[in-house]
Amino acid sequence: MTVGLSLEGKVALVTGSGRGIGAGIARKFAEAGAAVAVTARTTSEIDGIAAEIRASGGRAVAIAADIADAEQLPGLVDRTVSELGGLDVVVNNAGGGMSPSFVDTRYELLEKHFHLIVSMSFELSRLALPHLLERPGASIINILSPGAYRAPRGNLSYYVAKAALAHMTKLMAADLGPKVRVNAIIPGPIETPALTKVFEERPEIRDVAKNSTRMRRLGSPEDIGLGAVYLASSAASFITGALMPIHGGDVEEMRPISPDL
Repeated sequence: MTVGLSLEGKVALVTGSGRGIGAGIARKFAEAGAAVAVTARTTSEIDGIAAEIRASGGRAVAIAADIADAEQLPGLVDRTVSELGGLDVVVNNAGGGMSPSFVDTRYELLEKHFHLIVSMSFELSRLALPHLLERPGASIINILSPGAYRAPRGNLSYYVAKAALAHMTKLMAADLGPKVRVNAIIPGPIETPALTKVFEERPEIRDVAKNSTRMRRLGSPEDIGLGAVYLASSAASFITGALMPIHGGDVEEMRPISPDL
């Protein structure tokens, strides 16, 4: 591990880390030397990820919690600190879920996505802040969506909430610098269990997703994990308020104009 990318001695709390992108981040953090608090609602999933990390020689604790329940967040932070010895990195990843287009959306769904993606990311970060301020090089990483800056049809309430989280990332970076850095990652089409299920139902979407990237492939949760390691490490010590795309490259043309090389 390159010294600048080492997370040795750091403690990370990753929400929604029982599977998918969150699990990929937890694994890569552990490989980089961090102790990891793995948390999600499903106990069997987080127990499996934590056991996998420990079997590979890392440190991890599984803490079952529903991030949508604000009353559970103080205990999540306190257990992370007491069992792993501190807190250096918070990754606000929990908050997946598709939503319909405008005509089928009701304000209750909009409020549900705002609560989980915006309000609870804010609250967990707020509760973690006193501990982060005690650790040099501490940071917060928010996980966004391409819908945070694009305007595709469908998924309105989810994308609106992610767009709000994108701007909150910049505002948090302004308020918390220079002691705590705050950045975000914008994943592209990542082959998670949820996306695999979509492909099983509609196989033609796989090629559409692949061709929506310059790299002509789907990303993996580990791709996002590597980016998170960079943002959490001293190699990114001069980066805050950044929204880092890890999406294989935007394809801007509406139709094929020229073949790939």
